[in-house]
Amino acid sequence: MSTLSAEPELTLHSGPSGLKRLAGLSLAALGVVFGDIGTSPLYAVRECFHGDYGIPVTQGNVLGVLSLLVWAIILIVSLKYLTFIMKADNDGEGGILALTALIITNSRTKGYERWFLVAIGLFGAALLYGDGMITPAISVLSAVEGLQIIAPDFKELVIPVTIVVLAGLFLFQHNGTARVGALFGPIIFVWFAVIGILGLVEIIRYPQILHAIMPWYGISFLLENHLQGFMVLGAVFLSVTGAEALYADMGHFGRSPIRLTWVLLVLPALLLNYFGQGALLLAFPGESHHPFYGLVPSWAMIPMVLLATSATIIASQALITGVFSLTQQAIQLGYLPRLTVKHTSARHMGQIYVPAANWSLMFATIGLVAGFGSSSKLAAAYGVAVTATMLISTILFYYVARDLWNWNKLVLNIMISFFAVIDLSFFGASMSKLFHGAWFPLVIGFAVFTLMFTWKQGRSLLLQQIQDRTLTVDEFMQSLALQQPQRVTGQAVYLTANPDVVPIAMLHNLRHNKILHSEVALFHFSTERVPRVPNNQKVVVTKLGDGFFKVVARYGFLEYPNITQVLALANHQGLHFRPEAISFFLSREKIVAGLKSKMILWRKKLFALMARNALSATAYYDLPSGQVIEIGVQVQI
Repeated sequence: MSTLSAEPELTLHSGPSGLKRLAGLSLAALGVVFGDIGTSPLYAVRECFHGDYGIPVTQGNVLGVLSLLVWAIILIVSLKYLTFIMKADNDGEGGILALTALIITNSRTKGYERWFLVAIGLFGAALLYGDGMITPAISVLSAVEGLQIIAPDFKELVIPVTIVVLAGLFLFQHNGTARVGALFGPIIFVWFAVIGILGLVEIIRYPQILHAIMPWYGISFLLENHLQGFMVLGAVFLSVTGAEALYADMGHFGRSPIRLTWVLLVLPALLLNYFGQGALLLAFPGESHHPFYGLVPSWAMIPMVLLATSATIIASQALITGVFSLTQQAIQLGYLPRLTVKHTSARHMGQIYVPAANWSLMFATIGLVAGFGSSSKLAAAYGVAVTATMLISTILFYYVARDLWNWNKLVLNIMISFFAVIDLSFFGASMSKLFHGAWFPLVIGFAVFTLMFTWKQGRSLLLQQIQDRTLTVDEFMQSLALQQPQRVTGQAVYLTANPDVVPIAMLHNLRHNKILHSEVALFHFSTERVPRVPNNQKVVVTKLGDGFFKVVARYGFLEYPNITQVLALANHQGLHFRPEAISFFLSREKIVAGLKSKMILWRKKLFALMARNALSATAYYDLPSGQVIEIGVQVQI
């Protein structure tokens, strides 16, 4: 029930060992958490002056845009996310699905209000898939575009080189990030140090740019430029697109390392670079086509392009890993069918590889680069998914603060209204680019949301149909007392979706083969609304009598079910099943659309298609294939 982290936060009073661990976590967080927001200087300022809705490069406009950039970073990242949103953790885990699970478990909401919160939480998660396709494309492309600044003849190489880099990135995923993870932090540290120094040099030349720290320059910019000024907000928002990652990756590092790294290094480096780009534009307005590389001396251009490409690869890697984690959470929570999930590290549970998600991201990302052709055009598609997710996070945080923390309603309403106005402003500005590419992440989001909701509802209808055709465990045990079937020596495990209902595979086996094993265990895997379940609470064994057992295995939504582990834990509670002697019985449902229900026909067919292509229970639970017996069942929904 607690929303406090399960792992105590490290403080400056933790002693030398605590400080050393805090420094290590901060460096690791630097490489994983801040890559996305850290590479935004490559394109954020440029799009304000050079994009589809670019504003003329005048002193007033430069100061106004820089003021909006600075205060967007301070209000959204520093205040909203690092100060407030990160307080709402689900046993230490962050992210929109973890926040949604927290509300489902603890909120007082019921009925349609609860359904609405779950729906928007899922939609926010679905939008991150669109973001996961665009971020690698725009980040790597904007870095490689430095080639055409080195030499105009290299312009024709930009797209091919970008595609090669992205293809290599996705092809490497099956090896896991453990091999290169140790390099991420130091490279990103160098990146922030370099961009901070480049910006500082330009600020020293033109210190008047520091006037942009005053918020009224941004306000005056919006008042003077009216609609066009509002449209520029869509480009300003590009500077904070990685803020959601700070919250989503909190479970890997904790709040303290993320906050410390942000305050001591990331925020100062970003502000220095943004002010430096503004100073450059005041002195040389013609540099608006790429003000980031305009800060770089000609002798350092090639190393800077290589460093920027490395930084964008790392930023893309972090987001790809986030999509893998999100997919695993959705599978565990029952919103996606079983998919192959491979663990790429024996030491770090969070390092996983999901082939289906990886190849989908790869083809979509390369298609975006080839289709849009430049980072400026891709920028038009970027932002709308993140702004929508941020708005949803604000709404969900309201219910956490209201129902779990019992905050003062007046203070809470004022705070949420303030953040909602900011989120809605950026969302509206991003939506202005709807027909310039912003439609893409929305289409992806709606498609993934449809898949998630269809699978969840279809599974509910399927389980209801199966339950109507079988018996409860109590009814079955009573029937055995009246008429005992032939029992053969052996141990059998039946997997069941409902621990209180006899699996249909057992009834079919009994009906057609007229026998049961002398020892039978009904195994049910339950995914809880918490990230992880301790081993001493993971398995519960109930002796039903007459050689029957019921085993309920509880896993968190960040864990992966493991039949070997469950058997070991269950045997400590009196099960005494030998893994090599067990026969595993599974039912394989053949789904047919036929009955009248709340699900329309095309969604029934979609659910049936997803079910046919889902990973088998044998592979998902890592059952020994030579010991598995599948029994087919046709079910109408």
